[in-house]
Amino acid sequence: MMMRINFKTILLVLIVAVISSIFTSWNNCGSSILIRTAEWKTRRDRLANSELGYQEIDCNINGEYLIGCRREGDEVYIPFSFIHKYFEVYGKLATYDGLERFEWLHSYSKIVRPKSKYDPRGVFMTFENYNVEVRERVKCVSGSDGVPMSTQWESQGYYYPTQIAQFGLSHYSKNLTEPEPHRKIIEDADKVQQAWIVPQGSVMSRNYDVQSNSYVLRFGTPETSTSGISITLDHVLSFVLKLDLIIKDNGSVTVVMQHRERKDSYYLHYTTSNIVLNTLNNHIYYGIGVSNSQWRRITRDLVVDLQKGLSINEKGKKKLSRSKLKIIKIILYGSGKIDNMTLSTSEHMEQFYDAARWFVANQNVTSGGWPNPVRRKVASSMEILEPGWYSAMGQGHAISVLARAYYHSGDERYLQAAVRGLKPFKITSSKGGVAAYFMDKFVWYEEYPTTPSSFILNGFIYSLIGLYDLKCIATGRDADEATELFDNGMISLKNMLTLFDTGSGTTYDLRHYTLKSAPNLARWDYHSTHINQLLLLNTIDTDQIFMITAERWIGYMNGKRAAHN
Repeated sequence: MMMRINFKTILLVLIVAVISSIFTSWNNCGSSILIRTAEWKTRRDRLANSELGYQEIDCNINGEYLIGCRREGDEVYIPFSFIHKYFEVYGKLATYDGLERFEWLHSYSKIVRPKSKYDPRGVFMTFENYNVEVRERVKCVSGSDGVPMSTQWESQGYYYPTQIAQFGLSHYSKNLTEPEPHRKIIEDADKVQQAWIVPQGSVMSRNYDVQSNSYVLRFGTPETSTSGISITLDHVLSFVLKLDLIIKDNGSVTVVMQHRERKDSYYLHYTTSNIVLNTLNNHIYYGIGVSNSQWRRITRDLVVDLQKGLSINEKGKKKLSRSKLKIIKIILYGSGKIDNMTLSTSEHMEQFYDAARWFVANQNVTSGGWPNPVRRKVASSMEILEPGWYSAMGQGHAISVLARAYYHSGDERYLQAAVRGLKPFKITSSKGGVAAYFMDKFVWYEEYPTTPSSFILNGFIYSLIGLYDLKCIATGRDADEATELFDNGMISLKNMLTLFDTGSGTTYDLRHYTLKSAPNLARWDYHSTHINQLLLLNTIDTDQIFMITAERWIGYMNGKRAAHN
């Protein structure tokens, strides 16, 4: 009996061993099959690629890393996504006449050649293409002054003279290059009168106003009124509101806009307060200050005001399209007078004069400058510019605005402010002005009056254009003063211009000289600005250095390089 049990046990062990051996064999065979299958797939892919005329290979980039490339005969093809980042070139697929092609560009900026001699009374460079108020670094257009407030170096928002001048110059230039705006009179208390809805307890009357020498609408609502005096509209496409207004404390003008598809409503409140911009859900508040019983003109791009208000809480959200919006109501609260209410596609000259008036009202009469109210750190090894510093570019831009305002209006206030704006050009940056000297010889008007000097090229040329504008608009001693400053600056530019040439592009400034640091290479948009400025100067000064240098710098934008030794 004992022998039988042992025999069965032995037989069972043998069966288990055989089965285990079979499974092990199968597993090994399966692994071999998987490996061979993978190898076959790789060979198949390589064969397919070979049949297509290329094969996949690795490219070793300067011994630093590998990227996947393709070989076709003796040629090796590197992915453009790598080339774009590595060499800073640009490209895209484009279709013309039904044919797809790849466009390769060495730069992303464009050159605009002047069609005629630069005119200080005309378009300012290519500023008709600028839309300053929609820039991300613009908090909003101030309700009290009608000019942009910057967030470039301070998030709360502040008045940046350079940006305000660009705002004015862009609207002046647009006025000369765009068609006449479409304009609709909404209410003038004379020929055009609306059927205003006046709730019980509120009043509205048509009266003759001695101050404005015209008929106006006088209105009043109780302080507890929630409905206000209103008109209903169904207005599209023309979103620039202009009106003359006297309004007392706790008053406001509210414009209700609606999305034409989603039917969402948005409320723009222009209130007698000092707030800059505040948003609560779809209610956006701009402070327009108190009128102090004096008529004032309000000009607002309602779509820009709406976008800036919504962007406070919705960063990165897709902007609302003008074509998807309409104005459905205007509401008056408080008490006051209104006249000449219009809606138009643009009011460029109104916005230009908002900028010009700001420069008259905010100039330091003693120094002649428009101070920058924020700290500015240009480079780690340069002294920080404390609030109150002046910028040659800001001074030059402001003079360009004021010279045009004087030419257009004949108002002496603008000319006087422009002439006062020359004072900082005659004072060294170390003493609070904007003048620096390169190697103690060539004067340079500093965009940022740093210590040591930075010698920024584009800001210097913009200041020269401002000086040229004034010397052409002014007369007598004022013109002579501007001419002397301009001529001295041009001598410096002609002698120093090639210091900014790298052989493949330009530098933004000369900090590599003053700080003994690496060059601060100009981005392509600054490089193209340098070129456009030289082309403009060449229309008023025929010295060959401007055109020869500009053409060489244009070549850099097309991939050309200076010759090797």
